[in-house]
Amino acid sequence: MSSPAAFAAVTQCKKMLTNLDHWIEKSVALAQKKSFEPNVLLSARLAPDQYPLVRQVQSACDSAKAGAARLAGKEPPKHPDTETTVDELRARLRTVIAYLETFKAEDFAGAAERRIDLPFMEGKAILGHDYVVELMMPNFYFHLTHAYAILRHNGVDVGKMDFIGSINVFDRATK
Repeated sequence: MSSPAAFAAVTQCKKMLTNLDHWIEKSVALAQKKSFEPNVLLSARLAPDQYPLVRQVQSACDSAKAGAARLAGKEPPKHPDTETTVDELRARLRTVIAYLETFKAEDFAGAAERRIDLPFMEGKAILGHDYVVELMMPNFYFHLTHAYAILRHNGVDVGKMDFIGSINVFDRATK
């Protein structure tokens, strides 16, 4: 993986966390419209053995920030998992998005060949390219998709374009 590919993965995480913040904003609007406390959605889950919404969002954030830091050869920032309100959860999202915005393409020079230690597998490491393809992005999308599904399941008006978010289109005739 070249530096641009690692940077692209981090850019994608930033975009998708921004989309997630928008989905949560829509959940607050639904709660206001239906007269319920939006914070109740934080404990919603799809199955008894899966994380609730709050933990899905925390995990997506952790995957993005840890991935960016590790690919750049840095130590990821730590955030205690103490969010109990929608506002706190959105603040965490925005903190992680701001952190991801600090990275430049040159921060990922050598990322493909960088050995990344896996804290949850003592004594094991993975090369940067494999880390992005086999762990970082699949784990990120696992938690992101579950957050989306929890919100959708609970009546939040999100659809495919909310998931995809903005796209850079142009008029073929002008370019």
